[in-house]
Amino acid sequence: MLTLDLTNAPRWHDLAPGVRVELRPLTTALMVATRSDPAVEAVPEEASDEERAVAFAKALARRAVLAWEGIGDADGNAIDPSPEAIDALLDVWPIFEAFQLTYVSKGLLLEQEKNASALSPNGPSAGASATAKPARKPARTARRG
Repeated sequence: MLTLDLTNAPRWHDLAPGVRVELRPLTTALMVATRSDPAVEAVPEEASDEERAVAFAKALARRAVLAWEGIGDADGNAIDPSPEAIDALLDVWPIFEAFQLTYVSKGLLLEQEKNASALSPNGPSAGASATAKPARKPARTARRG
């Protein structure tokens, strides 16, 4: 069953020990806006899937991040989210992976679920069992001498 969150409220996500971000809900509007982001559209056609994933994740994060905790500059001073800081945050591999797993993949998993449904246990789409038996090979009776 698909559970709808009708509040559509931002949520905090832990990305690493002591690092968490408050993110907007992953909505259709947010995904569509990200797909048409100039940085995403500027990715060359010959770019690898990994390069596309990084560009998309950064564009999505720039739209989704509202606040964060546990992130500072080189001197250890807390900083606010900015497009440059968000991009720098996602350049940290474990943070990128956590963002993908805790935020992006939840939306993509739902997309996969609707595209790869299992057969119904009963009804017209039920998996059929084989009723025909394979033909038996005729036995050889003549021997060459």
